[in-house]
Amino acid sequence: VQLQASGGGLVQAGGSLRLSCAASGRTFSTSAMGWFRQAPGKEREFVAAISWSGGSTYYADSVKGRFTISRDNAKNTSYLQMNGLKPEDTAVYYCAAAARNLGTPRRVQAYDYWGQGTQVTVSS
Repeated sequence: VQLQASGGGLVQAGGSLRLSCAASGRTFSTSAMGWFRQAPGKEREFVAAISWSGGSTYYADSVKGRFTISRDNAKNTSYLQMNGLKPEDTAVYYCAAAARNLGTPRRVQAYDYWGQGTQVTVSS
């Protein structure tokens, strides 16, 4: 599976962005998808995950109620809708796929494939 993340940019606090993660390969529909982020000088942290069917989602406390993860298996694409952005959301955002995983994994080690990252910058 190859993943291509897009949709990042510069936005003012309170604004919105939608990230997309386009996947190639046959295993997308049987893979859990996740979004992570990494700010300068910090470790990569979990943001959100969605099960292969889209029936289950899980969010980090810091984004719960503001971000929404979704997927379209017909388009091999996962999305992260980000509303109410805050300066502390500034980071490089990565999408990831956990092959043949039925859950909503939160650990970096659970994911097999990673996209290249897209920069999100939120100004105050």
